[in-house]
This record gives sequence, C-alpha cells and structure tokens, in this order.
Amino acid sequence: MKESTLLEMQNKIKSMTNIIQHLMNEITHLRELSVGTLETIKLMPDYKDAIKALQKQMEDNIKEKEKAKQNGTIKQDTK
Repeated sequence: MKESTLLEMQNKIKSMTNIIQHLMNEITHLRELSVGTLETIKLMPDYKDAIKALQKQMEDNIKEKEKAKQNGTIKQDTK
C-alpha cells in the first residue's frame, strides 16, 4: 500500500476512536442522569402508589391481550 493511503487510514481510525470515546462518555453521562432522576422520583410522595398503579395497568393490559388472543381478535405479537 502507498504511504498516503496508510496515513489516510490511520487518520480515519483516530477519528473513529475519538467518536467512540465521545459516545462512551455520553452514555456514562446519560446513565448517571437517569439513575439520579430515578432516585429523585423515588423520594417523591405517592411513588409507591404510582408504581402499584402501573403494575396493575400492565397486568390489565396483559389480560386484555390474552383474552383477545383467545377470542382470535388479534394476532400474536412478533416483537
């Protein structure tokens, strides 16, 4: 290979390395932000009631899907 091609490849690799490092830093920041947000929400009043309501809602949704599936009104999710 020509030296110019090798230098070009080296520069591209350095550039991609910098981008990946930046993305890793962003992911770390987002993880810290989301954990902090979750911990803040946990301190709010009625947090436990809200979680119970969400659990009940999910259970109801699952029951509705199963019922509709048995009746043949919806097809099985392929997700």
